[in-house]
This record gives sequence, C-alpha cells and structure tokens, in this order.
Amino acid sequence: MSSIQEPISLATFLIQKCSSINSLLKARQIHARIITSTPPIRKSPYLNNNLISMYSRCGSIVDARQVFDEMPQRTIVSYNALIAAYSRDRNDSHVAFELFGRLSLEGFVPNGPTFTSLLQASSLVRDVFLGSALHSQVVKLEFLSDTLVQTSLLGMYSDCGDLVSSKKVFGFMVWKDAMAWNSIIVGCMKNDKIVEGVRFFQAMLTGREFPTRFTYSVVFNACSKLRALETGEIVHARAIVSGIPPDLPLQNALLNMYSSCGDPKTAARVFTEIEKPDLVSWNSMLAGSLGTGNGEKSMEMFLGICKASSVKPDDYTFATIISATRALPARSYGMPLHCQVTKTGFETNVYVGSTLVSMYFDNGDSESARKLLDSTPVKDVVFWTEVITGYARMGDGENAIRCFHEMSRGHETDGFAISVALSACADLAARKSGEMIHSQAVKLGYDSEMSVSGSLIDMYAKSGDLRSSESVLSGIETPDLKCWNAILGGYGHHGRGDEAFRIFDEILKQGLIPDEITYLSMLAACNHCGWVEKGRFLWGSMVRNGLIPGSKHYSCFVGLLSRADLLEEAEEMIVGSGESGGSSLELWRTLLSSCLERRNVEVGTRVADRIMEIGEDDGAAFVLVTNLYALTGRWDDVAKMRRRIRALGEKDAGLSWIELSSDTYVFASGDKNHPEMDAMQEELSSLRKNLAKPEEDGFRFYV
Repeated sequence: MSSIQEPISLATFLIQKCSSINSLLKARQIHARIITSTPPIRKSPYLNNNLISMYSRCGSIVDARQVFDEMPQRTIVSYNALIAAYSRDRNDSHVAFELFGRLSLEGFVPNGPTFTSLLQASSLVRDVFLGSALHSQVVKLEFLSDTLVQTSLLGMYSDCGDLVSSKKVFGFMVWKDAMAWNSIIVGCMKNDKIVEGVRFFQAMLTGREFPTRFTYSVVFNACSKLRALETGEIVHARAIVSGIPPDLPLQNALLNMYSSCGDPKTAARVFTEIEKPDLVSWNSMLAGSLGTGNGEKSMEMFLGICKASSVKPDDYTFATIISATRALPARSYGMPLHCQVTKTGFETNVYVGSTLVSMYFDNGDSESARKLLDSTPVKDVVFWTEVITGYARMGDGENAIRCFHEMSRGHETDGFAISVALSACADLAARKSGEMIHSQAVKLGYDSEMSVSGSLIDMYAKSGDLRSSESVLSGIETPDLKCWNAILGGYGHHGRGDEAFRIFDEILKQGLIPDEITYLSMLAACNHCGWVEKGRFLWGSMVRNGLIPGSKHYSCFVGLLSRADLLEEAEEMIVGSGESGGSSLELWRTLLSSCLERRNVEVGTRVADRIMEIGEDDGAAFVLVTNLYALTGRWDDVAKMRRRIRALGEKDAGLSWIELSSDTYVFASGDKNHPEMDAMQEELSSLRKNLAKPEEDGFRFYV
C-alpha cells in the first residue's frame, strides 16, 4: 500500500507546484511521467482530480476534460474540479451546467463547492434568472448556512445588477467574514452605489471582522470616484493605525486616491514610498498631474516613465499625456508624442487615436485630424464623435455633418454623436440635414434622450421652424432646463417676445431655476422687441438670483438701451460693467453705432475716445470712429484712421452657404476655386441677361 501511496503523494506535490506557476508545458511533462510510472498510479481518483485542477489553472480546459473523461472512477470532487474549470470560462460556462445535470444522473449529490462554482458561472454571464434558480436549489438542499455559498450568492446578485437581492442575502448571513463584507462593498461599487459601499465599510468597522488590504484598496478607489479627500485621509489613518502592511495594489489605490482628489504633494510622497513602482503607479501620478493643468510637468512625468527600465507606456499612458499637453503647441508636444505613439505601435489603438484627434483639433489642425481618421482601420463611436465634435468646435459644421453621415453608413452611433451633429446643423441652419438626423434618432431610439431632444429643439428653432421645436418640446414628459432654454433661444432670436415670456413663466412654474443662458435669451427677446422696462426687470432678477452677467448679457442690454435712445444710461452701464479689453470693445462699438444712428455727437465722442484708449486693432470699431470723426468735421483724424485701417491688411472673407439635397455648400467672398465655378458663372450670366429688363411696377432686379 505504501509503495503506491508514496508516488501519489510525490506526484500530487508536483501537480500543486505546477498549478501555482501556471506552466502548461510542465503540467504535460508531469502528466506523462504519471502515465508511465511504476507502480501504475494513473487510476487514482485523488490524483486525477488534482490533474483536472492543474490543467484548468494552466489554461487547458481540453486536457482537463480529457483526464475527466478517461477516469475509470469519478467522485463529486471530480465533477466539482471540472465544473470549476468551465465556470471560469465565459464561452464554455454553459458546460458547467450540463455537468451539473449529469452528476445527478450518476447518483452524486451537489455540495457547497458545486454551487459556489455554478454561481460564479452565473455571475460571469450576468444571468440573474439562472442564479436565482441555483439559489432555490441551495435553499432546497440546505446549503444556505455555508458561508462560501452565501458569499457567492451575494456576489452573483451584485454582478447581475440586483443589489437589492444581494443586500438581502447579506442581511440573512449570521456570520459575516471579511470576504462577505468585501463582496457587498465591491457589489455597491459595481452598481454605482459608491456612498452606500462606504457606509458598509463603516459598518464593518463596528463589527467583529477587521478590514483586509483588499478592503482598504476598494474603499480608497471609492474615495477616488467620489473625490472625497477628507474621507480618504481618515481611512488612510485607520489603515496605518490598524497596522495593515501595505502591498503594491494597496499603495496604488492610495496613490490614485490622492491623485484623483487633487492632492499631488501627498500623492508624490506615497509614490516615493513604493519600492518598485509598476505602470499603474506611474499612470496614477500622470493622471494626477493632468488635473493640475500643468502640461510641462506632465511631460516631465511621462519622460520619467520612458526612462524607467521596469515599465513601458501603454495606451492609457499615451492617452493621458496627450490629453495633458493638448493645449500646448502641437509642434513641440503633440507631434513628437504622435511619433512616439507610432513607434510603439499604438497608432491604431482607438483610445489613443481619439485623443490624438482631439489634440489636433484643439491646435486648429483639422487636416492632421482627418488624416488620422482615414488611416485608423477600426474606429468606434467615441473616435467618430471626437472627430465630429472637433469640426463643430472649429465652426466647420459642414464637415461635422459630413462625418456624421459617413459614420452612420457603417458604424454604430449614440445619443451624444447625434446631439453634436444636430448642433452643427443648428449652427448652419441646415434643416434638411437636421431632419434626416432626427429620423435616424427616432429609428435608433435616441430621440427620447434629453440631450438629443434639446439639440433637436435648438436645431429647428435656429432653422426658423419654431412649430417643430414646440412639437419636440411637447413630446418630452419632463423637459430639463436645457430643453426650455433651446426653445427660449429660438423665440428670442426670432423676436417672439410674448412667447418667450410665456416660456419663461412656464420654467418658473416647473420649479426650475433660470440660468445665465435663460436670461440671455430673454434679454435678446426684449432687445428685438424694444422692451426696456421688461429688460430692466430681467436684469434685476438675474442679479437677485446670484448670477453674474457676462459680456453677452451686457452686450444685449447695452443694445436694448441704445436702441431706446438711452445712450447715457448705456454708457454708465459699460463703465460699471467691469469689462475690459476685447470684451468692453464690443460694448463700446455697439454704443458708438447707436450714437451715429442718432447723431449724438456728445456721447459718441466720449465713446470714440474710449475705443482709442483700449488700443486694440479692430477694423469694425475703427470704421465707426472714422464715421464719427467725419460727422464732427475732424478730417485730419479721418485721414489718420483710414491709414490705420488700411494698415490692418485684408479682412476675413465673408461666408455664405446653401443646403441642397442634404449637402451644405459653403461659398467664400472672392473664392474662384470651386469645382463648378465655370458652370456657375455661365448660369449667373444667363440670369443677368434675363433680368436686364425695363422697370416694371416700380421694381428693378439686380444680380
């Protein structure tokens, strides 16, 4: 008996060692020795059960299954070992349940480890109904008192998004060990109940179980997400007092907490205490430097990563450093980083690529962004949305809409991409394109999203179709302030003052608090309608509600006062606005234009002097000053101003656009490079001939 038992013990020892290092080659070598051993030990159920576990841990479920199928005698442990192997594989987890059905047919009764593995399989495939059925079996077979089974049930429900059932299981547990506490805390985190997870941690501190390093790591990550620095510091102090020996995962969680909460000094101290920082450590430090807004400092951190021999930058590293330096000149930062991305093989990475695209758009280089789009083989919705957003930010609505249609032809879209594309349509007043995107939003079910609804209202309003804007608004059960502001902006823009005030009253009835955009739209409506007293009321209401008027609010109100011939009051408002430089120049220019219209030389002269004191080269303002000088007969000053205007050089070309067959065509003043220029000139010449007729009924046409 001992002659067989000794080789089995030795073989078992070797199998367990091999399992710990996950070496499939070593596993097969050991298995081969067992097969050819003398005396023969390959028939031992105990040894075969260990072989199944070894192969599953070494990543070869095929070999594990072969050992199981060739076993002359199986036990419940054999089934549990193979079920556990399949339960760890998402693609083959269904086989675990097939084996569960088979073991009953062979006369075996499932036990605690059986249910623990099957519940893990249910968690893996996020099947709460399957997990609930197992829960019933657990109750029926009286395994509910098994702590491991209870913890597995708890984890299964939270993984499947049923935190209510998870908390019920936790509440019924008589003995809650550290694993159970960790499971419920992690479950809260996974289901975005982070504050509740922290409360469970606080409850754990009052019980008999002490938090583990894993517990503290999870809670530090929770504090990171909540940006709860003070709570994180208290938990950190508790960990120190408890004498928890730190390991790398715990130190990384602590480092991430301080970095995310905006405490770079403490983060740096934690970083220096890490004996061998890994890439997670470096990335946490880099992400923390991103929050400081110091791109140069972030670049120094990135160079430190590149110099460290033990780590290599990954996609997260590159995406973070590109984001950190995106506001800096691309030639000095973005382009060298792009070269490094290409060199290390991350250029085709969608995550890194979308960040590079954003960087190029931030630097006004849409051409490089487009090249990157064309050269990236696989693009997800985030990548496309970054491109569409970039064009929209640059005021190139035409390309933004074109890219959206390009994306829609072969890729998935989402509500955010639709919202951005609709905003581009709004800026161009491209209603036909907007209607097409609206239809697509309805088809995909995104029209009910609040951001999409707000963009739809804005698009129709800016396109002059207020009826469609109202229709979209009426279809929203509970519109948010953005939706109300969109329709309000449309009424204000089109001078529909009565409707604007009706909407404003409705906003107040809904219990919403008007913001700066709300008041800007209302002031615009008053400006269009010439309602000075209502404008004054709104201005006072805005100030009383604690809102600080911006340059656009002042511009609107100054325009209202100026058109009402209240020029002195408008002058006093600009002086008291606190605006300076370019912001005040726009206000003074608005007032000077009104002074010229009303030939108010006294106020106009003071305003002209103010404009000249600002000292900025603004062609439009200089033209107004020149006209004022001409009005007052200051011809020498007129000549000086005209020379100054000429010295400014050419002005930006005027743009106009037209929408035909869902495409938007943009024309620039003086541009003769359009591919259809010859055909357009020919058509224009034909129109001129047809319109060159004698006056009829007092009208004459000009082209």
